[in-house]
Amino acid sequence: MATLFSKIILGEIPSFKIAETDQFYAFLDINPLSKGHTLVIPKREVEYIFDLTDEEFTALFLFAKKIASAIDKSFPSLKIGIAVLGLEIPHAHIHLVPQHDGNTLNFKNKKLQLTTDEYFDIVKNIQASL
Repeated sequence: MATLFSKIILGEIPSFKIAETDQFYAFLDINPLSKGHTLVIPKREVEYIFDLTDEEFTALFLFAKKIASAIDKSFPSLKIGIAVLGLEIPHAHIHLVPQHDGNTLNFKNKKLQLTTDEYFDIVKNIQASL
């Protein structure tokens, strides 16, 4: 059975896509901790990030690094935080989150409520920095 993220990759569920390659897909988190909060996922369904091959693992983080750089140019912050949690959806994924203080990466924080237009503006800004 396809995961939620696989359905997003296939276009069965809409997303605010930032970028994709033949192996990876980056899109905005719909429950963001801060503006620019992006998920980076492998297109191959793998539940646990450490089950990726060495080549996939390395390539995923290099892709994430490129996305993080574009996020940082679009939404200046102290740093782009990275988190690998993976318990809520059985598909490996990386959270890239612009941090504005030492508490931004706390997933218990209240999530931002953004409009569709705000999401599209965020996508446009990040894509312009890629």
